[in-house]
Amino acid sequence: MSLLALSGTNSVSGGYEIDNSVKLDHDNAESFSRAQAQGNQQIWTFSTWLKRTQLSENSNEPYQNIWSAGSSTSNATHVYFRGDSSYPDNKLFFYMDNGGTQYFHGSTPQSFRDTSAWYHLVWAVDTTQATAANRSKIYINGEQITLDSVTYPTQNASTRVMDNGGDMYIGALAGNGGYRFNGYLAETVLVDGTQLAASDFGEYDSDSGIWIPIDVSSISTGTRGFYLDYSDASNLGNDADGSTVFTENYITSADQATDSPTNNFCTLNQLALDGSVGSSGNITQGATKATATEFDVFITFAPTFGVTSGKWYAEFEYEGSQADNLVGILDIDAVVAYNSRLGKAGAWSVGFYQSNGKLYVTANSGVTSIANWGASAANGDIISVAVDMDNHFVYFAKNGTYQNSGVPTSGATGTGGVAFDSNKTVGIGCSSYDQGGDEGQIFANYGGFTAGTISSAATDANGYGTFEYAPPSGYYALCTKNLAEYG
Repeated sequence: MSLLALSGTNSVSGGYEIDNSVKLDHDNAESFSRAQAQGNQQIWTFSTWLKRTQLSENSNEPYQNIWSAGSSTSNATHVYFRGDSSYPDNKLFFYMDNGGTQYFHGSTPQSFRDTSAWYHLVWAVDTTQATAANRSKIYINGEQITLDSVTYPTQNASTRVMDNGGDMYIGALAGNGGYRFNGYLAETVLVDGTQLAASDFGEYDSDSGIWIPIDVSSISTGTRGFYLDYSDASNLGNDADGSTVFTENYITSADQATDSPTNNFCTLNQLALDGSVGSSGNITQGATKATATEFDVFITFAPTFGVTSGKWYAEFEYEGSQADNLVGILDIDAVVAYNSRLGKAGAWSVGFYQSNGKLYVTANSGVTSIANWGASAANGDIISVAVDMDNHFVYFAKNGTYQNSGVPTSGATGTGGVAFDSNKTVGIGCSSYDQGGDEGQIFANYGGFTAGTISSAATDANGYGTFEYAPPSGYYALCTKNLAEYG
C-alpha cells in the first residue's frame, strides 16, 4: 500500500468505530450555525476530527474556518487554516476574544498539507487558571502543541464562546458565515464548563502508535455544549442525544459520508495537481469532483491511495459539457497532472476514453490505442474500474456491463481485461479536458462519498463503500480497513 504524503492519522481501528462524517465544501456555502446562549465563557473544550480536501490558497478560500463563536468577524474566537501570500504554509491559526477585544492567540509551528489523512484537534480553555500557559491548550493527534507567536488569554477573560449573543459556526466564520472549511468533519464536540485533555477523546494504538478515537458518548457536554456524530442523515445538525442544536446551511442528507477516522477512504489528491490550486484543475465536493479549468489542456487527477496487491474497485460518473474525458489507472509514483491524460506518452497509465470508447495504454515502447474497444459514454453514465493487482489486469464497465466482454473474476486468464506492468504502485484516477470553456467534469466514487448520482447503495463483500454497482466478487473499496486486510 502506498499513501501519498501521509502525515495525519492513518485511521487504524481500535475497539471504537466512527461510522459517519459530514462533507463540507465552501463552493456550496455549506456550514452549521446556531445562535449562542449563555454558558461558561471561561472554561470549555472543543474537539473534532477533520480531513482536508482542498488546501488554503490565494485563489481558493485562503482562510478555512473549522469552528468559531462571536458577534462579528473582528469579535470572535475561532480556529482556521491559513494559506495566503503572507502565510502560505497552511498552518492552523487561533484567535481569541477577551470579552470584546479580539487578538491573535498564535499559530501552529507545523503545516497541514495532507489531504489523504484524518487529524484530531482539541482546544481546551480555562482562563481562571493562575498559570498563563494552562489557560489555553492545543492538541493535534494527541500531542500538546506550543503555538508560535503565542499570546495567552488574561486571567478570567471571557472568550465569546457560549455568551448570550452572537453566533457559533462549524465550518465557517461567525459574523458573516464566510471563510468556509473544505473537507470532512467527524465527532465534533463542545464541552461547556470543563477543560479536558486530548486523552478524553482519543488514545495511541498499542501496535502502531497512531492516534485513534475513543468513545466520547459518556462525556458530559454541560449546559450549552454538544456532541455531533453526524449519524442522522436527515438532520446532520442533531446532537447525538437527538436534539437539534445547529441549523444546516445548504447541507442535505447527501452530505453524509462514511469516510471516517476509523475507516479512511481514498479520494482525489489535491497535492498531485501541478501548479497552484485552481490554475489548471479543481478538486471539489469532498475531493470527489474533478474539473479541468484551463483552455485546451488535459488534466490528470490522481488518487490519494496506491496499491501493489489485492483487487480494487471504483466508479466514475461523467458530467459537464465536454466529453473528452478518460478514466483508468496510473503509476502513483510518477504522476504527471498538467497537459497530460491517461494513456499518453510519458508516465505509465491506461485510459478508457469517454467520447468513443477507445482504449489507450502507455508502455515502454510508446502508446497503444485500440479503437472500438468499448462503448462511448454520455453524461450520467457510470464507468466502473476493477483492478486486479494479483494478476495485473484492469477491467472497465459502462453502467454495470463490462466492456470487451470482460470478466473481472477470470484471474490469471484476464478475459477481456487489459494487462499492465507488475512493478508499479497503481492508483485509480481520471483525466478531464477543457475546450474553450466547455469544462470536462467527472465525479469519482471510491466508496466513502460521492456527489454523483447513486440510486442503489451497493457495497463490497465487507459492507464498505456506497456504489451504484456491486463490486465484482473479490474486489473491494479503497479504504484503510480493506487495505489492512488485502493490500
